[in-house]
Amino acid sequence: MNRRSFLKRTAAAGAAVAFPTIIPASALGQDGRTPPSDRVTLALLGCGNRGGSFRGWGSWELVMACDPFPQRAKGRCPTNFCQDYREVMARPDIDAVILTTPDHWHVPLAVAAIRSGKDVYCEKPLGTCMEDHKYLRALARQRRAVFQYGTQQRSGSRHCGHAAELVRNGVIGELRKIHVTSPNGKTGGDPTPAKIPDGFDYDLWLGPSPWCPYCSDRVGRARGHRFIHAHCVGYMGGWGAHPLDIAHWGYPHVPVEWEGKGTIPTRGLYDTVVNWDIRATYAGGAKFTWRPGGDSTTFVGTEGTIRASRGGASAEPASLLTRRRRANELRLLQPEGNHLENFINCVRQRRTPASDLDSAVQSDFMTHLGSIACRVGRPIRWDPEKEEIVGDAEARRWGFRTAREPYGVRSV
Repeated sequence: MNRRSFLKRTAAAGAAVAFPTIIPASALGQDGRTPPSDRVTLALLGCGNRGGSFRGWGSWELVMACDPFPQRAKGRCPTNFCQDYREVMARPDIDAVILTTPDHWHVPLAVAAIRSGKDVYCEKPLGTCMEDHKYLRALARQRRAVFQYGTQQRSGSRHCGHAAELVRNGVIGELRKIHVTSPNGKTGGDPTPAKIPDGFDYDLWLGPSPWCPYCSDRVGRARGHRFIHAHCVGYMGGWGAHPLDIAHWGYPHVPVEWEGKGTIPTRGLYDTVVNWDIRATYAGGAKFTWRPGGDSTTFVGTEGTIRASRGGASAEPASLLTRRRRANELRLLQPEGNHLENFINCVRQRRTPASDLDSAVQSDFMTHLGSIACRVGRPIRWDPEKEEIVGDAEARRWGFRTAREPYGVRSV
């Protein structure tokens, strides 16, 4: 029995029976299992490599899996799987969805889920179009949906949260610079058209992306969609989302002046920016740089430096990391050490999760602005109030994408 059906049945039973003679221990949670009234029902959309990372425990139940490759969906949920996301959205007994699809489907599916009354856990990066980000955020606010962004370092890597707290609480003094590094993208890829595998709904996989011939390097094990601009912003978002998220967590602003250089491959299948060198300036004067490398976010202030990555944190002076916390200081970390567990609890308690939608939108803006600066090859300016590029019509157009219907955010 899931959470919604439990509530309906107990409400109906309450009209006929004042109190049951025997209440099972499982219904009260005394056997260590979450009672059905608190168990959150989930559907998984996108059952490939990332979809296999979500393992269950008693506080939630996976009741459906969906993927254009039906065998993938069957492998995640053998008794209840489908090929078309609209079957998931039509089910009133599903509380929330987990989106582990390719990037071009993230925002459209999040919009469809929220419209159908479901909460959303969405893998990073957020999406392919800045204007669609704004649409999703407005809808989520209107419907009061719980949205967790899949930047797991906000929960599992507690040292990252501690570093961001130190910066937000002024421990390093006045912020002077943020330096981000993230793994580079790829070039190459074989664009040779191939036969669509039997049973695979390739048209649905493409969804909002422009139609293009099937090839194995786009969809198969190479997962080349991570490096094809029709489906993403490249590894600037695919991996850059993690250190950019920590940068925004520690300093919740978007730089207003951007310039960058990078290589846009012209041969092969992959055509997203690689070898980038991004320089930007915040409204307060602090500088921002972003280059390929290992995953790291470094905050440089007048009183010290703090560096955080998935592998750990360091500081100069080192004593900053062991400094005693003061009672009135801002705290960013939420109690759960697991990102999905944090989301489940927030769904049950209707609270804002560790990696909220507004932070996701803002940090993903930084991904797009860096990519656009490289593509136009000249400085661009960002208006943080209007949330748009100003004074450059060509650069602004890169923030929009025309979706293939009926898969745009206003149509799903």
